[in-house]
Amino acid sequence: MTVSYTAEVATCSHFGCFWKLLMRWRASIYKIIWVDLLAFLSCFYFMAVIYRYALRDVDKPIFEDIVMYCHSYSNLIPLSFVLGFYVGIIIERWWNQYITVPWPDPLAVYVSALVRGQDEHGRLMRRTIMRYVCLALTMVLSMISPVIKRRFPTYDQLIEVGLLNANEANIMKAMDVKFPKHPKYWMPIVWAASIVTRARKEGRIWDDFSLKSMIDELNKFRAGCNMLIHYDTISVPLVYTQVVTLAVYSYFVASIFGHQWIDRDIKHYNNIVSYYFPLFSTLEFFFFMGWLKVAETLICPFGDDDDDFELNWLIDRNLQVSYLIVDEMHNDHPQLVRDQYWDEVFPAELPYAVESDRAEHPEASTARLGIPKVVPVTVTKSEVSLENDFTEFDDEDEYNTEVTIRFARREFSWSKSSVSVSYSYDNQSIDTLDEKVDEENEVDTRTLDSSNKDDFDRLKEKRDRERVNRQKQQAALAMELIKGDLASNGSARSSRTNVPQKSSEVQTDRSYISQKKREDDTDNDKDSEESKK
Repeated sequence: MTVSYTAEVATCSHFGCFWKLLMRWRASIYKIIWVDLLAFLSCFYFMAVIYRYALRDVDKPIFEDIVMYCHSYSNLIPLSFVLGFYVGIIIERWWNQYITVPWPDPLAVYVSALVRGQDEHGRLMRRTIMRYVCLALTMVLSMISPVIKRRFPTYDQLIEVGLLNANEANIMKAMDVKFPKHPKYWMPIVWAASIVTRARKEGRIWDDFSLKSMIDELNKFRAGCNMLIHYDTISVPLVYTQVVTLAVYSYFVASIFGHQWIDRDIKHYNNIVSYYFPLFSTLEFFFFMGWLKVAETLICPFGDDDDDFELNWLIDRNLQVSYLIVDEMHNDHPQLVRDQYWDEVFPAELPYAVESDRAEHPEASTARLGIPKVVPVTVTKSEVSLENDFTEFDDEDEYNTEVTIRFARREFSWSKSSVSVSYSYDNQSIDTLDEKVDEENEVDTRTLDSSNKDDFDRLKEKRDRERVNRQKQQAALAMELIKGDLASNGSARSSRTNVPQKSSEVQTDRSYISQKKREDDTDNDKDSEESKK
């Protein structure tokens, strides 16, 4: 099981909080590296003894050339980069495998709350559902963990611990004969789903939404089991593991030669410390080889290492807690009583066993930030700006805080040949459009005095002109529609009253002739009177 030391480093109030951890042996770096370190030092001293006592004076220069060559080119191996990236991948994979392990607690809460019934059959349903879920996880762990496989090598061991019945084992064995290639860990999940569906048909689950929630939780649990199978079958690429291993071991093989003491007048090779013990070579081996051993330990967290997951405890805990939730605690809760802050609604301050442990409430980061006061600056207008300012204010407007907004009233009028739109302000009309329909796209010829207007005023006038153009287009379109309606109505009316229309036209001609005759007579009379005068 993973060694926990959180409580020992919870408070770092002294020098070297981690120093106390260096004396541990279980799951320590010393435990996993001491064999490799002993082999490295043995080889190192063996080569030193050969150089100092076994080689002839003629052969020693050859050995010294080898030492200098290994020392010069061993740094070309990118050990830190390759090893650091590999260990990062392994640690991320190790944590992801842990959070992938499914826990039956959420499903147990669903089963206890939604599967009703205090009778023996209801209790049997709840316990059987959770037993099947725990059985599925145990079967998966026995497929990926040597520890669990040794505990449950066959179905008989599962029957002994109570996770499986004899008739259920016979069904699984028959399925293994028919389909020997595929694992059968999903069968208990299917059985649990069938029991949940049966409980809904019997009315022990009240609605379909509750049924769907339980089925979704079962599928979520099955997905976690399936992901554990994927982690077991799909490992880190073998080529990457081989590259890292070869890089580390080849580097230290070269270090056995490259870090030797030689009898030459060169500073890096005739150090007196290296003559007795390779101190920094040992530290380098300790760190890099320890880094590699961490990856070897965490690449499969389901084994027997000290930092591997405690799966036996997990299996026992899941079954015990599941039965406790769905059976012992089913529809059971303490008596409802008023809490001690019932009359106060909420407590002002909660008591502490030691009053000195009471801490101040946290504040926001800018709560006590000093902000300088901003002094308002009064700006006076120059004489030039005062001359150009034509706005006059009354004394009453200076103290009047009310603002009155008036909207112009638009009036539309049209005839057969033109359309007009006008705005009225206090009974004063300002014609903004009076043109023929055929000339609706005419450009406005009014010029603006840009010397006394800023960009905002120009933009405002531009927007007003665009709005007026849109109104003209809308009015023209309405006029066309009205003309079309009038034309269609006139043609229909003329077709219905063809004969009376002709008579009315004759009468109109006669009245027109008589009126012209009277006007001529009147003109003649005026001429005669003027001639007499």
